[in-house]
Amino acid sequence: MNAEAFRHFYYYHFAENRKVWKHVASLTFEQFTQKVDYSRGSIREQLVHLIDAEDVWISELRGAQPSEPLPETTDIDDRDAIRALWDSVEQNTRAYLANVQDGQLFSKPIVDPDEDKDLIVWQVLLHIVNHATDHRAQLLRALHDLGVDTKYQDYIFYVYEHP
Repeated sequence: MNAEAFRHFYYYHFAENRKVWKHVASLTFEQFTQKVDYSRGSIREQLVHLIDAEDVWISELRGAQPSEPLPETTDIDDRDAIRALWDSVEQNTRAYLANVQDGQLFSKPIVDPDEDKDLIVWQVLLHIVNHATDHRAQLLRALHDLGVDTKYQDYIFYVYEHP
């Protein structure tokens, strides 16, 4: 296990997030906020949760305060604000990963909340991508149900495309 492997895996994560965003950008506001009876709710609510979760975990690893979360629901089309936050979270994640050294992967830098203090960096990094993969799969299904032509998000296809 080394830091470069995690950076590579996160490049996949970022690429898949961008694919989902392209689909989301094509939706009407009504489709974007339509209730989905699974997991977090609408496509918008899923995205906000996905971004917020990554922001919180990366902020904990960085010893920083997470961004102010977006509201769970809204009556206005706030995709620009969501995209701006998503880009900011990705930049913070990239900055963190750029400086991670192999030995740090085995450290326990989280002090608060107490339930997270025994988590090892590599565990948190794997969790972030695994959590995002789960929610992207839910998003892809919801997008498919709205008639969007979605594609696979399998890691191996990323590897084939990025040797």
